Amino acid sequence: MASDLPGGDLRVTPAVLIPAAELRWRFSRSSGPGGQNVNTTDSRVELVFDLAASQALPSALRARALRRLEGRLVEGALVVAASEHRSQWQNRVAAQRRL
Repeated sequence: MASDLPGGDLRVTPAVLIPAAELRWRFSRSSGPGGQNVNTTDSRVELVFDLAASQALPSALRARALRRLEGRLVEGALVVAASEHRSQWQNRVAAQRRL
């Protein structure tokens, strides 16, 4: 149920909305498809969501998510990377959908 507008709020379910202020974006050069374009643009995207500090999720849901995602969290934050597209925009959309 992710928005098609990366950088905005992220609707997870009809009742759960993660505000854009709780999402951090990082960009780097991708090693994927794109030829020489890959060497000059930051098309790889990482979306970081600090699950442990989030106020968007009810406490019971946050606790359950922390337990289930324990092995994937880095200091309480979930990092989703996307680099399969040549376009940073498409990679941003892909990262939001995965989150």
